[in-house]
Amino acid sequence: MTDGGKMRHLFKHLARYRKESVLAPLFKLLEAMMELYVPIVVADIIDRGIGAGNREYIISRFLVLLALAAAGVVFALTAQYFAAKAAVGCAGEIRMSLFDKVNRIAFADIDRIGTASLITRLSGDSDLVQNGINLFLRLVMRSPFVVLGAMIMAFTVNRKASVIFAAAIALLFAAAFAIMLVPVRTYRKVQNRADAMTGTVRENLIGVRVIRAYGMSENEREEFRSVNSALSMIQKTAGKISALMNPATVLILNCAVMVLLYVSGGLVDTGELTAGQTVALYNYMGQILVELLKLANLVITLSKASASMKRISEVLGTEPSMSFPEETKAAEDSQYAVEFRNVTLRYSEGAEPALSDISFRLRRGETLGIIGGTGSGKTSVLSLILRFYDATSGAVLVDGRDVKDYTAPDLRSAIGYALQKPVLFRGTMRSNLTYGNREAGDGLIMESVRTAQAENIVESRQEGLDSVIEQKGRNLSGGQRQRLTVARALARRPGILILDDSSSALDYATDAALRKSISELDYSPSVIIVSQRIVSVMNADTILVLDDGKTAGAGSHEELLKGCRVYREIYESQYGSAAGKGGDLLWAKDPGEEL
Repeated sequence: MTDGGKMRHLFKHLARYRKESVLAPLFKLLEAMMELYVPIVVADIIDRGIGAGNREYIISRFLVLLALAAAGVVFALTAQYFAAKAAVGCAGEIRMSLFDKVNRIAFADIDRIGTASLITRLSGDSDLVQNGINLFLRLVMRSPFVVLGAMIMAFTVNRKASVIFAAAIALLFAAAFAIMLVPVRTYRKVQNRADAMTGTVRENLIGVRVIRAYGMSENEREEFRSVNSALSMIQKTAGKISALMNPATVLILNCAVMVLLYVSGGLVDTGELTAGQTVALYNYMGQILVELLKLANLVITLSKASASMKRISEVLGTEPSMSFPEETKAAEDSQYAVEFRNVTLRYSEGAEPALSDISFRLRRGETLGIIGGTGSGKTSVLSLILRFYDATSGAVLVDGRDVKDYTAPDLRSAIGYALQKPVLFRGTMRSNLTYGNREAGDGLIMESVRTAQAENIVESRQEGLDSVIEQKGRNLSGGQRQRLTVARALARRPGILILDDSSSALDYATDAALRKSISELDYSPSVIIVSQRIVSVMNADTILVLDDGKTAGAGSHEELLKGCRVYREIYESQYGSAAGKGGDLLWAKDPGEEL
């Protein structure tokens, strides 16, 4: 991402706050003008008031100082208001754009950037950009104006002494630019390290039960200590470089003050300079010192903000690797709800195929069971149907048209999806069940709940559908979460219902009752059941057996027992070898009735 692209994204979001972006520096400029006038008034008080013993003049000049101070406070507060409004508003726009981009880019893009990195860019990087904008708007005109203004005012007081100002300012700017060259790259590394730490913390919090169950807490602490130490080291490096700015500035300015006092003393002795003018020159030197310290902090803050804005722009400038048409194309008449034609999928270029040459057809109203070992590609098949990823080769068709010919809303609205890991959101039971169909009434909701065997979950709570669901459904058991996610999928009344191992936490009786209820739905959806349980798929019209991303067999339960080695091994691992040899075939006949 070039600096031009980075600034383009920043200016785009700052455009809505043009007025604030102009008024904030202007009011800071007015405040600076009040400040620059103060040393002249003080000099007059010393020379013309105290020196001449004119009490009335001293009081009148004091009132002028009070007026300058009051005006300066008003201008400063007004400038701060506009700067904060622009900075907070722009940062909010950036976060919204980032969030929108994250929701529009493909899963492959998210995989490439990394979830932890996206979280850091949405939070930490955006905050740094906000701070940078705020400080920039307040100091971009004020500090240079005060520095140059103080030098000009010093020239009006005494030209010989003001040469010291010019030399000091030149040295200070040279030191500032020399020091600021390094931090930008260093702060970019800091944020990358922060990504790694966020990823470690996120993984640790998600897997905390596994970590404690296996007694690996100490190992995780060591890993975090390593990542944290790496972040601390590079932060210290950046801090050491940035820390040079303040002492270098103070050293140069104090040397300039000493020279100024030495020269001014000689000029006072010769009568070329008054005591009040000497105090005025000293005050102007003090103003320059303060403003250059502010500029030093501005340089450091902008270095951090620049590095963060570049990282943000990398996401905002990411073109989604997957595009959808503006309108869903017309479909050919087809008797198939889903069709795979020689589909191969690689998640990244050069990687081994997750799926290889997969072909199958699911007729409308029928049920397809997909079974296979862990990592065999079952969920990958579903990701292609929903078009979370695009097939590397081959074609995926839904209702007779290629999934690439659908708009995203049209494709996803035709499918009800119950995920392998049930996800519920903070809110109420009603808000979760209507998540995919906001128009669903209580009748449809309860019908879906009954079909999903979740009616007792609703009835056991006094608030019913308005009972509170905590984040991730923490106040529910695994089986309850699974049944509610199935009910959520059914509430859409989808033409295609996908159950991705969504009964793994259910007992066999509830699983059988769920499948029986789905088979009796009046609108007869096409159903895809992914499971590692034979009992969950054995009554499907067709069973697809996957092994290491390839088709190991397809057919009915009886056909696969006879002709598919992988299917038979799975069957025998669950029900014993005798079952496949004419022994106990209760499960093969009618698992629902036997339970």
